[in-house]
Formats: sequence, structure tokens, C-alpha cells
Amino acid sequence: MTDHEVHWTVQRFDEIASRHFYSILAARVAVFVVEQDCPYQDIDGLDFTALHVTARDGDDSVLAYARILPPSTRFPEPSIGRVLTAMPARGTGLGRALMDKCLVVAEERFPGQPLRISAQQYLEAFYRSLGFETVHGPYPEDGIPHLEMLRPALSEQ
Repeated sequence: MTDHEVHWTVQRFDEIASRHFYSILAARVAVFVVEQDCPYQDIDGLDFTALHVTARDGDDSVLAYARILPPSTRFPEPSIGRVLTAMPARGTGLGRALMDKCLVVAEERFPGQPLRISAQQYLEAFYRSLGFETVHGPYPEDGIPHLEMLRPALSEQ
């Protein structure tokens, strides 16, 4: 997957066209509920305050997505969650590109603050490679082993 096939957006909830948000929700359900066979409440009320980072292809399909929550929303620190790469884009490096984009956006919006995530345990090495450190876990979240991970503020690294 080349860069020219990917269109990135970073939007607040009220900036997203309804059909685009519908496609984001569809991608989240496809990955987290259907593929991972994990019934859970995806629509949790936090989308209204989140920044939504989305990679789409030329057909406007969601290839990758994550949301960035402000401090004191889910955790005391800003956090990144609902991180996904759609099946057709897996193995292309788009997941790393998504997280790199999220880290840049989080630093721009919340400068000098650490980031906290609740990561699926099997992705621990991936998140460690991005500067996150395991601070708690493993613990079950929606039936899947998770780890709480913290990325120190850039000024502390």
C-alpha cells in the first residue's frame, strides 16, 4: 500500500460527515466485535470528545483508525484507543503509520504529556517499539488479556 493510496484525516466528532462516521463504526464493529468475537459496548459516549484519526483509500473505505481521548476522559493522561487496521491493509505497515500519526497529533494537542493506552497483550512488543512501557496487567478487558501501558512525555524520554 503506497502513500498516495492513503488519505489521512484528523477530525473532531462534529467535523465528521455522518456517512464517514458510520464507516468508522462499521470498521470498529467488524474488527473488535465480529473478527475478535467479542461482544462489547463499542458506542461508549467517548467519541464526542475524541479526535478521530482515519486512513482511507481512494474508494473512501476505512483502512486504519484510532481515536485520541483528552486527559481525564478514560485515564488521567491523554490516551489512544480503538486502534485498528482493516483486514485488507494488514501487513502493509499502515498500523505503525497510524500510531506514528497518533503520537504526532497527541503531542501537538497535548504537548509535554504522557500517553496511556489499554493494549491487547499480544501487541505488547509493537507498543514497546513505539515507546510505551507496561505499567499494569495483564487484566481481562472484554474477555481479552490487556495491559495498561504508558508512554512518557517527550520531555521525559
